[in-house]
Amino acid sequence: MLFEGLDRGFEGEEEQVYARSLPLGEAHGQDVLLAYEINGVPLPPQHGFPLRLLVPGWYGMTSVKWLSRISLIDTPFNGYQMRHSYRLRQEENEVGEPLSRMQVRALMVPPGIPEFPSRARLVLAGQCVLEGRAWSGDAEIASVEVSTDGGETWAEAELAPRSDGRWSWRGWRFEWDAEAGEHELCCRARDEAGNEQPLEAKWNRGGYANNAVQRVGVTVT
Repeated sequence: MLFEGLDRGFEGEEEQVYARSLPLGEAHGQDVLLAYEINGVPLPPQHGFPLRLLVPGWYGMTSVKWLSRISLIDTPFNGYQMRHSYRLRQEENEVGEPLSRMQVRALMVPPGIPEFPSRARLVLAGQCVLEGRAWSGDAEIASVEVSTDGGETWAEAELAPRSDGRWSWRGWRFEWDAEAGEHELCCRARDEAGNEQPLEAKWNRGGYANNAVQRVGVTVT
């Protein structure tokens, strides 16, 4: 199925409207929505008024804003935004593979306060609660782990109860007994399909789907 938005312009020397296609099976998924309201009021323009496609679990470029037309097509869509944009490629002239579902990922709220110009975080010694969110486009979050020594050792964080259904971010927390010195905090998530965040993400020209383990330098005093 082809979804076309009202936004138009020139890119790659082509005049075009923004358009993305989805396999019919994905478009018929029970969680895919056509949204015209948010919290009981019409969508604001920046969120896609008057109508927006929402495809949970896929990167945001799939959720076409300012939706104007939906078409059933029987050949692969070859528009610029499918043929060229949002593809994982090593070289500019590669066909690459299309970006689709979100990679499993956890992020933390950096603790303490920033120290400039080093950009490290200043944290007081003692009990320090680390918190964050985790998500995946493939399966439920199964666990989150935290490292306080740059990834040398890992300990399991506590997952918050599921709150708003399958596609909501999963909260997590970890109690750290912070000792004086320099530390590098890391967090990584694993989903129920067995996907786990890598220490280093596979490079691609667009920088897409970067789910490398987050690293936060802290100075404990």
